[in-house]
Amino acid sequence: MSRRSLAWVLGALLLLTPLAAQGRLSKEDADRFESKLTRIVAFGNAPALKAAKPQSTPVTDAEVNSYLKFNAGSQIPTGIVDPVLNALGDGRVSGRAVVDLDAVRTQKKRGWLDPLGYLTGKLPVNASGVLTTQDGKGQFVLQSADISGITVPKSVLQELVSYYSRSKENPEGINMDAPFELPARIREIKVGTGTSTVVQ
Repeated sequence: MSRRSLAWVLGALLLLTPLAAQGRLSKEDADRFESKLTRIVAFGNAPALKAAKPQSTPVTDAEVNSYLKFNAGSQIPTGIVDPVLNALGDGRVSGRAVVDLDAVRTQKKRGWLDPLGYLTGKLPVNASGVLTTQDGKGQFVLQSADISGITVPKSVLQELVSYYSRSKENPEGINMDAPFELPARIREIKVGTGTSTVVQ
């Protein structure tokens, strides 16, 4: 399990803090999250022992967002700028980023009824939903999405997610509706308000 892939899974799972909150981000919080990430990966890579005690690691929105701002670097795909993630409590998560829509729009011919045919430039994209995790598996249910404050259908957000999550191992990208395996022997992620706990 690579640090890059785990960082992205955690980011996706902790998917709008107010922009003013970004002023509280710090390199210290970024380094604190990186240390926790290292610990999570190390625990996940260690041989599983039946007698081993579960490990719980709390991570705050400030730590995650500081990491994205100061330490994530090349882990954030080209075309995505200033991602901000937030745990809202009771499994509710949300996220915001400025996204290059031209890269997605021009990858194929668009019809008159395709919303992405009319969206150009770099615009803020917001999304929120509910995350459920249990027994090493997760499921995300989208509740709302908008681009520059204009509500967009789920299919638009799915195309953005698919495009920017493509990899050599997964050329189709992430399907938001698909259940997924949690990495690094994570059993569940408890989403609180401003803080989430990773349980391994």
